[in-house]
Order: sequence, then structure tokens, then C-alpha cells
Amino acid sequence: MTATVRLDDALEKTLETLSKKLHKKKSDVIREAITFYANNIEKNKKNKLLLAIKKTKDADKRINHSMEDTLVDGI
Repeated sequence: MTATVRLDDALEKTLETLSKKLHKKKSDVIREAITFYANNIEKNKKNKLLLAIKKTKDADKRINHSMEDTLVDGI
């Protein structure tokens, strides 16, 4: 597949610089950038889910601890 991308001057210069530094074609740099971006989105999504799970577990522990304290008090 061929795709056309419009870049402003600053981004074009950045792409040119990266291409030269990495000794890669501009198209290779763009493909790698897209892959990197997609992988980071997946990592961030996974990290957010893991954080939500941890928060839920911590909240459950606090509730359970509170209930245990109530049972120990004889109520």
C-alpha cells in the first residue's frame, strides 16, 4: 500500500534528520514510528487496566479489613 502524508516544515526537517542519523529511508522511519506508537498505545492501555485492578483490590482489602474490625468488636 502506498500512503501520502503531508508534513509541515518542522516535521519534515525532523524526519530528514532522523533518516540521516539512523541511516534509514524516510519510509522506514515512518513505518517504525507507526509501529512504536501502536505498541505504546497497547502498553498504556494494559498499564491503565492493571492500575485499575490494583486500585480495586486495594479498595476491597480496605472494605474487608473494616468488616473484620466490626466482627472483632462484636457488632
